Amino acid sequence: MNRLFFRFFVLVMLSITAATFAIYFVFARLFGDPLDDIARRQASAQIFLLEQYVDHAPADEWLARLNKVREVSEAHFDLVPLAQARAALPRAAQAALLRGEVVLDPAHKAFFRRVDLGGERYVGSEDDAIHAWNLPIDLGRALAMEVLRYVIVALALLVPIALWSRSHWQALQSLSRVADEFGAGKLAARARMAPSDAVYPLAERMNAMAGRIQDLLDTQRNLLHSVSHELRTPIARLEFALELLSERAADLARDAAPAGDVAASARAAGAAALLKRVAAMEGDLAELNALVNELLSMSKLDSNEALQRAPFALAPLLRECADGLHPQPARLRCVLDPALDMVEADRRLLARALGNLLRNAQKYAAGEVLLAARRIGPDIEIAVEDDGPGIPEEERERVFDPFYRLDRSRDRATGGFGLGLSIARKAVALHGGSLRVERSALGGARFVVNLPGQAA
Repeated sequence: MNRLFFRFFVLVMLSITAATFAIYFVFARLFGDPLDDIARRQASAQIFLLEQYVDHAPADEWLARLNKVREVSEAHFDLVPLAQARAALPRAAQAALLRGEVVLDPAHKAFFRRVDLGGERYVGSEDDAIHAWNLPIDLGRALAMEVLRYVIVALALLVPIALWSRSHWQALQSLSRVADEFGAGKLAARARMAPSDAVYPLAERMNAMAGRIQDLLDTQRNLLHSVSHELRTPIARLEFALELLSERAADLARDAAPAGDVAASARAAGAAALLKRVAAMEGDLAELNALVNELLSMSKLDSNEALQRAPFALAPLLRECADGLHPQPARLRCVLDPALDMVEADRRLLARALGNLLRNAQKYAAGEVLLAARRIGPDIEIAVEDDGPGIPEEERERVFDPFYRLDRSRDRATGGFGLGLSIARKAVALHGGSLRVERSALGGARFVVNLPGQAA
């Protein structure tokens, strides 16, 4: 707020300064130099004495009255040759002097005027001029007063503007906080504004947008959760049917075994083929069941009750995740900082995220996987690296998208469903952390988890 108002204040002052110069040049162009008017007002008493007292004297008393004025005035009145007066003035002012006008010289606090045009005051007076100096002309003081006047006007404008800006700034800050909360996953966050607030229409549109997004996400989450649950029933029926079919095929194979004739051999071969087909179908069904479990995990991560924080030791959890890899890579290294100590997080979710990262590294590693963790100030950094083919830079964000697989030519047994990295990033994000991928020193991919604010 202070920075915004300061910038606005500077802008207003610069605008007023520019307007002041513009006014000065326009008025000087149309009506003459305003500084001359100020100087003329300040020297008006001396000009009045000359024009109303000295000039109104009879010809034989003109010099006597000029001497009286010299005695009583602090200004000095000298008679100088007209040529000398013209030489002291700029070319534009010399014509006014020749016409008998009072010509001001504010820089020297003086003015010039011809004695007369026809030599009526005294002999040769048409060739003389009056030089009045030490006049009470102070342009600096006048300019300071003008500046102060404009500053007061600026302040009078800025005070109500400041109050108006403050109310708008507070309203915008409130909208910013709501946007931050909504972006952090609090989908129920809404802006609370009075109808009289200037940003009330914006707040209403923002609330409508947030409500629409919340409805869409809730619908998507409910659909995903419902479909995943509904799929469990037909999966269970298929498992039961396949189990019965497998038992029936086994019975046929046993019945055909002792006979030894051609028909029995054919029945045995058919039973064996059926058993093989049933086994393949059971594999597909197990894969479908695993996909449903992954989808349910995704839907649970989107719920507000997904995170259950509790303090626990991080190092044992990391070792458990590494030991849980099957089959184990040829080389699996764990480099753990002794300062890891206790953390406060959801142990189950964090283990799920790290397990997904390790299984991903195991899947693509040529033979080496590295799990490293260290404390950086209050934060904790966990890295999972492999010596596999790595991930191109342009694909490093897309690998976290659900159902996205980098190598689409891989079969499902190797490539998975494309949900593991997405689940890992969501689990880390629920802890307020981040998950990114970069190039590993081993040659493959390096997934880095950052958990902020984990005090030792």
